[in-house]
Formats: sequence, structure tokens, C-alpha cells
Amino acid sequence: MKHIYSIEGMTCNGCRTHVEKSLSEIDGVEKVSVDLEKAEAVIEMKGHIPLDIFKEALAHDGGRYSIDLPGMVSTNGTAKIKLPKGKGTGTFYCPMHCEGEKTYDRAGDCPVCGMDLVEEIQLNPADDIKYTCPMHPEIIQDQPGSCPICGMDLIPIEPDISTEEKNYLKLLRKFWLSVAFTLPIFLIAMSEMIPENPLFNLFDQKYWNWIQMLLSLPVVFYTTRMFFERAYRSIKTWNLNMFTLIGIGAGVAWIFSVFALLFPDLFPVQFKTETGTVHVYFEAATVILTLVLLGQVLEARAHSKTNTAVKELLKLAPNTAYLVENGMEKVVGLDQIKLQDILRVKPGDKIPVDGSITEGSTTIDESMVTGEPIPVAKTTGDYVNSGTINGNQSFLMRAEKIGADTLLSQIIKMVNEASRSRAPIQNLADKVSAYFVPLVVAISIVTFAVWALWGPEPVYVFALINAIAVLIIACPCALGLATPMSVMVGVGRGAQNGILIKNAEALEKMDKIDTLIIDKTGTITQGKPSVEHIAAFDNGHDDDILQLMASLNQMSEHPLAEAIVSFAKKKKLKLFPVDDFKAVTGKGAQGMINGKHIAIGNDKMMAAAGASLSELQQKAASQFQNQGKTVSYISIDGVAKGYVVISDAIKDTSAQAIKELQDHGIAVMMLTGDNKHTAKYVADTLQLSSYRAACLPEDKLKEIEKLQSQGHIVAMAGDGINDAPALAKSDVGIAMGTGTDVAIESASITLIKGDLQGIVKAKNLSHEVMKNIKQNLFFALVYNSIGVPVAAGVLYPFFGILLSPMIAALAMSFSSVSVIANALRLKNVKI
Repeated sequence: MKHIYSIEGMTCNGCRTHVEKSLSEIDGVEKVSVDLEKAEAVIEMKGHIPLDIFKEALAHDGGRYSIDLPGMVSTNGTAKIKLPKGKGTGTFYCPMHCEGEKTYDRAGDCPVCGMDLVEEIQLNPADDIKYTCPMHPEIIQDQPGSCPICGMDLIPIEPDISTEEKNYLKLLRKFWLSVAFTLPIFLIAMSEMIPENPLFNLFDQKYWNWIQMLLSLPVVFYTTRMFFERAYRSIKTWNLNMFTLIGIGAGVAWIFSVFALLFPDLFPVQFKTETGTVHVYFEAATVILTLVLLGQVLEARAHSKTNTAVKELLKLAPNTAYLVENGMEKVVGLDQIKLQDILRVKPGDKIPVDGSITEGSTTIDESMVTGEPIPVAKTTGDYVNSGTINGNQSFLMRAEKIGADTLLSQIIKMVNEASRSRAPIQNLADKVSAYFVPLVVAISIVTFAVWALWGPEPVYVFALINAIAVLIIACPCALGLATPMSVMVGVGRGAQNGILIKNAEALEKMDKIDTLIIDKTGTITQGKPSVEHIAAFDNGHDDDILQLMASLNQMSEHPLAEAIVSFAKKKKLKLFPVDDFKAVTGKGAQGMINGKHIAIGNDKMMAAAGASLSELQQKAASQFQNQGKTVSYISIDGVAKGYVVISDAIKDTSAQAIKELQDHGIAVMMLTGDNKHTAKYVADTLQLSSYRAACLPEDKLKEIEKLQSQGHIVAMAGDGINDAPALAKSDVGIAMGTGTDVAIESASITLIKGDLQGIVKAKNLSHEVMKNIKQNLFFALVYNSIGVPVAAGVLYPFFGILLSPMIAALAMSFSSVSVIANALRLKNVKI
């Protein structure tokens, strides 16, 4: 009998192996095969086994995995189940990404590595915000408004401290409490080095040992109890980690000491002091645990600084807005704003939502989302984004994107998701970490054996101390944190400069690209084309040609089409209704107007419509194309009737950006759907070594595939719908933030400003992040490679140097902090 069950909670091959093992141990199960990607288990059994037995078997794994039969359809004894594999809907995640992008609903520690879960930074839900009066704090309301006592505007109440801050303060309190009990233990133990120890005048050493044990109880069973809980869980689930080593090391020292205190006669003479008591290590255990706790405190504080970029973005979000209804203004919360509402933005205010200016003009400080410090002039019809800051003039705007759809919300969402993603280079750390803890435990056992067999007297004391030091100094978490910390800080740094990175893989690949393919319109050029000239063939009237072209183009979203429609509206031409409209990608558009077949576009579109262009007509248009301008023809019932000339200026920053990229050794190639004359003019102006004109979307796709087959790592930058396939196919797709949503969705990097200079910044950022990751990995590997042998005592035969477990604990605690501190340097790196 065979059944297929859905499994939830698996995120890695370790999970898959663990589930497979747990299910295979059930009586009656003959064979188990678990598929991680399908999130299912195929179980062959002698006879029917109730589902509850399978659930109970997985429940022993800490509740991480669940098995069920939702949507079951039985066919020939096989139960088919389909269940999507989720990542979780919580806001807490592991900083080492042990389970990929999995999130948790509440704070705690990672079930794999034991580290404290980190809370994802999010915009405060509007319904969680309370408002109060600055004069009468007893007044608290759910919505903004005026104080019923004094009439003053209510202000939002600052939210409570974050879970992250609460965790830090909790750890800090435990640390100081731990110090209060550990310090006396340390002083009692160290007093043995004082000749004629004055403490022995008060009590015998046996009683001081009992005092040490009593003082150690709050440290072991309260302030650092979590370390032992995590160690126990790691051994139970066989997810060995840093806390496994700490728990074993400190636990052995403490249990040994308690046992020595209770049963001193069982120990050989080598373990005993001159007074007949056995050496105890309460000070070693408590100092180790307290120093590890100090490391956790410092790590929590340092970690809170890695997401300061998102926190700064959160500060940009206002809580209220001025809604204009029937000529009256009223203060409302952001959750009360609806699409198409008219809002008043006053001087110095933060813009509440995304939308267009309907009345007035101003300057907007967009530096917080583009990284550019110069304010941008805006007037009626221009688009403004939430979180940007208004200048010294008031204006009205229409709300067009609200809530989670605003640019600010999308930036925060993308930064959070990218921060949780895994870079391919992290696979190296994962492979090392898989064998790290078992190897360290093995080295510790070997260390004990070597010292016990060949060490100086007292051999067992030396053996125990050095074995514990080996366990304590090893730090797998430094290795695990090396990549995600750098990615988190780097992604935040990019967001502050208008570079939105979808995932860590894109950040890593961006550092390796050797070829950049760029589109022309909206990428190299301003993307704001305007009609420059209209010409009718055969003595036709220019306005008649324009009227037909604008009528057909009113159905299109292409920037060139919008330019023609806008020009016709300025001339106040009436637009005709269109039937059977069809956009032909890479060529143009066609449709029926007043019973006539109208086609608009390039020479390929004319050929498709059966409209031949005479040599004289082509020559008349080419004089504009040779100046880098775009020519769009029109045909009526298969006869060419005229053309329109559209100019789109090259961005001021394009030439400099392309030169900088070429100086980095990157080959820059332009692929455009425009004609060869226009393409040649732009390529010559920008000194591009390679370009192709008249490219259809499939041509761009084939060119990328060709380059990739030759071993090139290709980045593609574009902003149109026709660029989406190429963006998705390239190793790194770069979308201009001024482009279409489809292009942005297909890309792995988005430049908010839509400027080629952003590609230079993205390249520099990726280089700095990868360099930082390699520094972290090098430090973590070298630290452990040197620290473990030194703790084992390899220097003792040559220099007489031994490493105290307490010094080992201090070194271990600061290793993770050092990795985070190095990652924080990315906050100030110049890109």
C-alpha cells in the first residue's frame, strides 16, 4: 500500500533527511521517499497506518514539521495531495537564513542555529496608531482630529520600542545580573593564588566551593539557561550549532564541579588540592556563560544597526494627510485615503501617497529614495511619491497609489525580502558549517585523550581544561553571519541610493558581469519623447495625418504614442474612435478608423501593412534619423501617407556612465527597436563599440542567449514591456524605475531614478558587498582554523602557552561581533 502525504515545514535537505528518518522508524512502514521541492512524502506500508501516528512521529521534532492529507483524491490505493510550500507569513526570521526565507509569527530563537530571531522592519499598520493631544495626554483616539477640550490637532503617539529593542534590553538586564553573581565566584576562585589566602581564615575551601556553587545557580538556571535549552534542542533535532558547543563545554565544567563537590572520594589524587578537596570549575563555567551572554548583548546591539536604512525609510512615512472635500480640508489617517482622493500637501510636509499634481507647482526633495540631493521641480501633471518632502509651496494632488502599492511601501518590502534572501556564495559557509560542530567535538575528544595520555601532571586537569577550551573557542555563527550581514547592510545602502535589489543572488552576479546590454528609449534617452516635425506625402495635410495617428495611438501606452497624442491634444484636434486595435511589438500598431485600415510604425510595420515606401520618401525621413531622431510612418489602406518625427534627448549622465562602465572592463552594447540611422547616431555619440538596430523582443532575447553561450555574464537594462523577456533571461535584469511595471517585475535590480549612473552605483555596491563578504568569510575561517588548535594546546610544547576556557569564551563572543562590525562599514562606503 502506498500513500502520498503533504509535508509542511521543510526548508532544506537537512529537514528532508530528518523527516524521512522519523517516518521510516514507524512500525509497519516499508519505504519512505521525501521530496523537498514538492513538499510531499511517498510512504509504502504493509497495512493502513492512521495519520495520527505519522503526526505524532513528527511532533517529536519540536513541532517544526506537519503531515496531512488536504485535498486527498484516492486512486488505486494512492492518495494524491497538492499543497503549496509556503515561506510563512510572520515577521520574524533567522539572521543566518538557516531555513531560507522562512518566517515565524513570534519572537524566539531559530530551531536550527539557536540564534535570536530578528523582526522584519515594517510600516506601522494604520489601525495600530493612536492619537493624543499634546496639551491633554489623557485624550487618546484611534483617528486623527482635534482635541475635544482645547481644539488642538491630535498627534500620533510614538509606538512602543520594537521587539528587537526589547530583546536587547532583556539580554542586557540578564547580563548585569549574571555579572553580579559571577564576579564573586571569580574573586573566590582567584583568591587561591594569594599566599595565605585570607578567605580561608573565614571558612575552609570546602565551604567556599559550596558558596561558589550556590552563586552559580542563578547564572546557570536563569540568566543563561537559554544556552542550555538551545544546546539540548540542537542535539535532540541534530541541528548542531554554536550553542551545542557552549552547552557541552560550560555544562561539563559545571556538572563536573557539582559532582566533585558531592562525591570527592571518587576522584583520583590528580584532581585534588592540598586540602583534599577536588578542583572545581564554577568560575570557568559562569565566566564562560557570562562572556557568551556579553557577546549576545553586543551582537543584538550591533545587529540593530544593520537595518538602519529601512528604519530611516520608515521615518519618511507620514501618519496623516489633508483631504480636500467640497473645498474643505480635514486631517485624516493614511488608511482613510481612497484612490482618486484630492489631497493638500503643505510646505515642508512629507507626501502621503503616490499620485499626480492637479494644481500648483513646487520643488520636491527626493534624496531619500533616489540618493540625489538636488530638489526636483514639479508642476501640474507631474508624478510625486510618498515619503518625499515638499519644498516651500503648497499644491493639490490626486491619490493614485495608496497603502502597500506606494513606492515607499514597495521599497521597504523589496529591501526586507532581499535581506532575507541567500547569496550563492553562502553555500560555501553552509558546506563548512555542516561538518563544523561534529568536527570540533571530535577534536575536543582527541584533545582530552592526547593530554590524558601524554600531558604533564595533573594530566586529567589539563585534559579537561583544554577539551573545554576547544569547544568554547569554536564559533560556527561567525561563519554563518558572514554573508547575510553584508547582504542586509548592502541592500539597505542600495535603497538609500535609489537602487532596489530583489535578491542577494543579483547582488553577487552584478559583481561578475562583463557585458551590459542597454535599450535606447527611456534608458539612454530621457524617455520623454516629443513631436518635432510632421510631413504628409502627396500634398496631404499635416493635421489630417496627425489626427489619424493620434486617434490610433490613444489606444497605446508606448512613450512615442503618448507623445503623438499629447501633441494632437495641444493642437485641439478631435480624436476618432478606433476598432480592432492591435499593437504589433517591435513594429507599431494598426486598427480601423472610419472604415479605413490605419497602420503606424517603422518600415517593418509598413511592409506588414503592404505599404511600400519610395526611395524619395525614405530619403526624406532618413535626414532626421541620421540626427538620432525617430520616424514613425502612417499608411491608409496599404498606402503610405506621411510620417512624424519624434525626438528624445540623450540623458546628460548617459555618456559618463557608459565610459565608467567601460573603464570597469564591461562591454556595453545597445539593442534598440529603432532604425539603423538613429541607432548609429546614438552609438557614435556615446562611443559605443557595439549596437544593433531594428531589434524585436525575440532578437534581444537571442542576443543574450548567444552571449551567455559564449561564457559571458550578461546584464540587461531596459524600461519597456518589450524588454521584459530579455530582462528575465539575462543574468542580471536592471529595470529603470521610470518604466513599466512589467519590466520592473521581470528585473532583479530596479533603479528608481531610471538613470544609467545607477548601474555604475549598483556595480560599485555589488563589488563592495562581495569584498566585504569575502573578508568576513576569511576572518571566520582563519579565526576558527587558528583558534581551535591553539585552544587544543599545540603551542604548549614549544612556548608553554595554554588558552584558558574563559579567554576562549571571550574570543568566541567577539568573533561574531567583529563580523557584524565589518559588515556595518558598508553603511559608509562610497558608491
